[in-house]
Amino acid sequence: MSLSTMPPLTIPGENGYTKNPTESPTLDFDVVVVGGGIVGLTMALAIAPSSLRIALVESSGESIAARRGQAYNISPRSAQIFHQLGIWGDLLPRITPYEQIRLSDGDYGGVVQFKPQDLGLPKDGYLGCIAPHGVLLTQLESALGKTTIRRFCPVTVTNVSYLPQQAVLTLQSKDSSTALTLTSQLVIGADGAHSPLRRSAGIHTFGWRYPQACVVATIQSELYHQRIAYERFWPSGPFAVLPMDGGRCRIVWTAPYPEAESLLRCDPQVFIEQLHQRFGAHLGKVTLEDERVLLPVELMHSDHYVLHRLALIGDAAHRCHPVGGQGLNLGLRDVAVLREVLLSACHKGNDIGDLSTLRHFDHRSRFHNLMMLAVTDGLVKLFSNQWLPFVALRRLGLNLMRAIPMIRHWVLRLMTGCYGQYQSLSLWKSIQS
Repeated sequence: MSLSTMPPLTIPGENGYTKNPTESPTLDFDVVVVGGGIVGLTMALAIAPSSLRIALVESSGESIAARRGQAYNISPRSAQIFHQLGIWGDLLPRITPYEQIRLSDGDYGGVVQFKPQDLGLPKDGYLGCIAPHGVLLTQLESALGKTTIRRFCPVTVTNVSYLPQQAVLTLQSKDSSTALTLTSQLVIGADGAHSPLRRSAGIHTFGWRYPQACVVATIQSELYHQRIAYERFWPSGPFAVLPMDGGRCRIVWTAPYPEAESLLRCDPQVFIEQLHQRFGAHLGKVTLEDERVLLPVELMHSDHYVLHRLALIGDAAHRCHPVGGQGLNLGLRDVAVLREVLLSACHKGNDIGDLSTLRHFDHRSRFHNLMMLAVTDGLVKLFSNQWLPFVALRRLGLNLMRAIPMIRHWVLRLMTGCYGQYQSLSLWKSIQS
């Protein structure tokens, strides 16, 4: 099967780089992870303590997301994964915990305040963290260097064959005329929303692009953000303010395409004036810290996550609306579930790439991910609808959340990825103590 590719540069050796490998043209592994982003790196590290022989294949050594200064909401469930990898202690001083979430409907005065006590946490606890892409990538790559994982970067996967007993991958480098062949029991696709692996395997997707785009920017504020995250729903789309280090904030402004394009290209002072109109003067005077970035907004879900010898995780399998910041958390949850399935199969002596094994991952992940995609899509549609009964319904919901702690508790469990995950919440409490 031929794959669409990105331009390759070199083929590296083990945890290093060599332009023209002299090793055997065929290398054998148990697992090959394709994609060296946050989800791919986490997947490789999650199974590294096992006896599995692991390779990590990357098409580019440069992260576009890091260059754009992207940042992510890290849920308690995701924090648990990083804690298990042994990097949470080094990561926490470099990211920003938030202690409150304030949810509101446009200019309606009924603001719902979610606090640590709503999750049974101490008053000085926190509900999640905002982590820059570059910080996460640096910590994961540092951890990777301490393992025996073989890293091939930057190379292009030009062909994959899924055979009864193994998968065979062909890698190509621009600086070498010799192709390198990898064999593996399992190929894990973490190669992004436009996954060449998914496409070449013939796995179909369903979904749609929203008639919106996200304008993302970092601001420096006069007044300290007090570690409060804001999510405000407007008819044109959600508007989020996320606290970051040094008193900075990350703005995620979702708007219809024409408005988003205007926000992207307008004079910085005009942007700041519109920001004040949208959010008020809660942060005092603000200045732009970096360039504004425009990101598309889409919902996508794969018909299935697995085939014989292939498993898809993260954006290769699904994408959701950015409201609530759950995209990366869903991908990291895939990592946790697939890790459990693979280690269980190893313990039982089962074939880790057999479809009967991989279906356990598919069944355990699909329902949860579909539920979160439906929740995010439903929130956007509910809060953008100005039909009076819908306005009354959502404002009733906000007032009920304000008045009844148990409702706040369950909504917060869903928002923080702790729904049905009591172990995550227990560990979240312990790593804050």
